[in-house]
Amino acid sequence: MKFSTVFPGDNTMTHPSIKIGLFGIGLDTYWPQFDGLRDRLAGYQQVIAQRLARPGVEVIDCGLVDNPVAAQQAAERLKREDVTLIFLYVSTYALSSTVLPVVQKAKVPVVVLNLQPVAAIDYAAFNSMGDRTRMTGEWLAHCQACSVPEIANVFMRAGITFQQVTGVLHDDSVAWSGINAWVEAARVAAVMRQNRVGLLGHYYNGMLDIYSDLTMHSAQLGCHFEILEMCELKAIRETVTESAVNAKVTEIHDHFDVQPDCDAAEIRRAAQTAVALETLVERHTLGSIAYFVNGTGDGQYVDLIGSVIVGNSLLTAQGVPVAGEFEVKNVQAMKILDAFGVGGSFTEFYAFDFNDDVILMGHDGPGHTRIAEGKTKLKPLKVYHGKVGHGLSVEMSVKNGLVTLLSVIDAPDGVLKLLVAEGESVPGPILEIGNTNSRYRFATGARGFIDAWCSHGPAHHCAIGVGHIAGQLEKLAKILNMQIIRVC
Repeated sequence: MKFSTVFPGDNTMTHPSIKIGLFGIGLDTYWPQFDGLRDRLAGYQQVIAQRLARPGVEVIDCGLVDNPVAAQQAAERLKREDVTLIFLYVSTYALSSTVLPVVQKAKVPVVVLNLQPVAAIDYAAFNSMGDRTRMTGEWLAHCQACSVPEIANVFMRAGITFQQVTGVLHDDSVAWSGINAWVEAARVAAVMRQNRVGLLGHYYNGMLDIYSDLTMHSAQLGCHFEILEMCELKAIRETVTESAVNAKVTEIHDHFDVQPDCDAAEIRRAAQTAVALETLVERHTLGSIAYFVNGTGDGQYVDLIGSVIVGNSLLTAQGVPVAGEFEVKNVQAMKILDAFGVGGSFTEFYAFDFNDDVILMGHDGPGHTRIAEGKTKLKPLKVYHGKVGHGLSVEMSVKNGLVTLLSVIDAPDGVLKLLVAEGESVPGPILEIGNTNSRYRFATGARGFIDAWCSHGPAHHCAIGVGHIAGQLEKLAKILNMQIIRVC
């Protein structure tokens, strides 16, 4: 079975397709006055539509809306098509009465595109045209900024939240980077809304910070929770074939740097469980999993839970993030980062290195091996600290370079919030204990970072991804109507 996730450079994507709405605005009074103006502006909009389209994104282009009747027709189409996000292209001056009905009816986030066709009008050529009517038509083709304040005023008075991108239609990397980030945020929002989160087992007893309100998660992120039984996984595991186990053993050796002290029987035990986990994911169409069980009193369950780290790490690397200790909030954070294509590895605070001003962070697994520095090591552990059983574990550091930390917070007022920080994974010694472990440096310094991070009340787990994507997360928060807090 093959799962996949989206990473920079990947050519395929298994996440759900989305629909993005686009409509331009103009004023029909102008068209008979200025020959060719409407066709010119429609051509600019076609450029935008072509650049918005990409695999997994369908652009619903409602054309140039230039009067209230066309506005109603565009509103009905965008509502019918169930778009995730709307781009409003201001092609020239237009009346706000042609804008408000569209956005009001669609009731989805809107981004105003204030894109001029060129960086500056050629003043000499313009002023030498000699025909003031033609000159006015030429000016109107560059008059995108004129109605933007009017639209902003009406949206604010109507209680409509909007975003804005200002720049040039062609050769403007800043503007188009912002536009593409909005498309990507919309795609990730759709991933979260359609995600089926498997809940396997129960919370780690006594970790009060990780207990979550599943109803609020469903309400705010749109996900579905599928409550699963460990006995189902156990039953699947008992039916796994020898050929499937053999194939998985080969995959484990290919995927991991298997250390010499890993016993062959332990590898087969982990492989058998990994096959069962993949079958469980396929059977319930899961996009992520939070799990934990003690297995106390039943050797078969102890054997099962002691062999899941390898399979859960493989799933995490294949686009199905798995969070231990039944950490629902953190598997949501992991899924968000994974959907952005930057990883999403389960982590927590370990210790400080005040000499180097870094924080050591990691966990006993699973790990997101696709963002590891080098090949992830597979090591045997005689005991899982704080848990029952023994077995194989993963040891990895996150790739050296820029990183983003993300936590989903259950706020005291009952809403979910995103907590984000940007930092850097740096080289240096780690604790070689068979767990994930990395060294992180932050602009605020280690002391300043931990104090600022904890002041917002997150759980002790968080997710780590590669690259700096706080800006994209801020856009996602706006689409999901969530508050986001940026520490650094």
